[in-house]
Amino acid sequence: MNSGWVTGGVVFAGVLMMLNGLLDVFRGIMAIAKDDVFVSTPNYVFRFNLTGWGWIHLIIGLLLAATGYFVVTGSAWARYVGIGLASVSAAECFLSLPYYPLWALIVITLDVFVIWALCVYRPETE
Repeated sequence: MNSGWVTGGVVFAGVLMMLNGLLDVFRGIMAIAKDDVFVSTPNYVFRFNLTGWGWIHLIIGLLLAATGYFVVTGSAWARYVGIGLASVSAAECFLSLPYYPLWALIVITLDVFVIWALCVYRPETE
């Protein structure tokens, strides 16, 4: 049986996924349209073309927002996909750490919460 914290946590995780996905879409659009908005880090080990990085953010953001919607509606498959996408999102933010370090750390922390909330929730069977 799930406690109120766990049930509320999975709904909150779905909402966080939708919000994170939407913000990732905007971040991707910014990087695609005008990549001089981001700080350049020339000696970073994981250096990427910011326009290509923008497309990665855009695609992951769209998938994350859509999956978050299905998590909120209670789809079982969405929890499993959400765990995977939140993991990818955390890795993506780790790789973009030098461009926006504070934002990346916040998103990584929220992704860890999302993973936890989706892992501990067990749907009640009748």
